[in-house]
Amino acid sequence: MDVLINVVVALHVIGIASLLGGFLTQMKAVGEGAVRFGPAMLHGALTMLITGIALVGLNQADDQAVNNVKIGVKLALLVVILALVYVKRDEEKVDKGVFMAVGGLTVANIFIATVWT
Repeated sequence: MDVLINVVVALHVIGIASLLGGFLTQMKAVGEGAVRFGPAMLHGALTMLITGIALVGLNQADDQAVNNVKIGVKLALLVVILALVYVKRDEEKVDKGVFMAVGGLTVANIFIATVWT
């Protein structure tokens, strides 16, 4: 079970990297107002959602303690991220505030995952 959990954690990290990488690669374009949500950002958020749900289920099946409040907060942030990226995915230019909000929520989600014990 540990190997499966570690594989799903690795996929979760790949999803985070895709979402955050899509954000960071466009930081220069934020000043020009030419940012958009690329497919990698949407797919990264979806990967995070699917693997996150799988991780909760696998950890509970393995009789490991799961902090439901922490998972709930992370899920709420991810739902907002996913909604923003999904709704604005086809627009040529995304508002700077919306784009920065997605980046900020992604970073907040990472810090919650790593700092909240």
